[in-house]
Amino acid sequence: MARANFVDYVKINLTSGSGGAGSKHFYRAKGIPKGGPDGGDGGRGGHIILRGNRNLWTLLQFKYKKHIRAEPGQRGGENNKSGATGADVILDVPLGTIARDAETDETLFEITDHGEERILVEGGRGGLGNSHFKSSTNQSPDYAQPGEDGIEGWYILELKVLADVGLVGLPNVGKSTLLSVLTAAKPEIANYEFTTIVPNIGMVQYRDGRSFAMADIPGIIEDAHLGKGLGHRFLRHIERNATLLFCIPADADDLRGQYQTLLHELEQYNPELLDKPRVLALTRADMVDEELKALRAHEVPKGQPALYVSSITGEGITELKDLLYGLIIEQREQYDGRQRAMEEE
Repeated sequence: MARANFVDYVKINLTSGSGGAGSKHFYRAKGIPKGGPDGGDGGRGGHIILRGNRNLWTLLQFKYKKHIRAEPGQRGGENNKSGATGADVILDVPLGTIARDAETDETLFEITDHGEERILVEGGRGGLGNSHFKSSTNQSPDYAQPGEDGIEGWYILELKVLADVGLVGLPNVGKSTLLSVLTAAKPEIANYEFTTIVPNIGMVQYRDGRSFAMADIPGIIEDAHLGKGLGHRFLRHIERNATLLFCIPADADDLRGQYQTLLHELEQYNPELLDKPRVLALTRADMVDEELKALRAHEVPKGQPALYVSSITGEGITELKDLLYGLIIEQREQYDGRQRAMEEE
């Protein structure tokens, strides 16, 4: 994905359609000079709807289209005919898109499923025709309701990348190289910091046609939660990853220190991130021999699943896939269990 084409935050102006006015028509025909009120209702104004689309990975389509309006409803007609409903505007967005009110910063909803549709801005209701107001004491109402105005406002769409596994690490630790080996993604790879400046996403092909999504998040540095480096702009993408894969070079001078820096930055940004399952991948395993691995065994955090992996020789790649897939299935089963429990309550 080209850097310029990855857009994960937009502010757009949306206006739903106004409702059509009700009709105050009276029926007239030969021999029936006083047929009574028969004005129909006005049509509803068009909604503005967000729809999840798993084939989209960016909010690029809104970058140059900041103002969107839905059609108004049509006026009611004679013979109790309702006016036509204004056409809805359906906006396709990537899964993981959050909609917020720009004025209050209130989170309205999140789109997480393919085909899921949520009304972001409701169209105005159509007005009632005069036929609704006739009664025994008012047999010829000469009035009808106007339609409701549409709603206009500024809204924020924010994308948090949905992936089964999120790669987390300091800059230039081999995350992009590992992603390119595990998936068909083609991230930029170079020997300098912040090569990755937008999330890269790829599908890891597992056994028997099974697969899972992996995202390479731009490198974290110390005090990233305060906005340093690439800041917390991309930390939010980690929130939507089911499992975190910490990447630290096997030949790092301070392996434990890098690990603690990553934990600290995630905790400062959102403490709940530490509740996610995590695996430690010691990258560039081809740079260390078995003797050095044994000498540094005490530096690997205890109780933390850890593997030596090499994108060059393929060491540990199959074992890493097995470990990650097992954790993903475990997370999915726990989620399904919680959903069933909620349905039974």
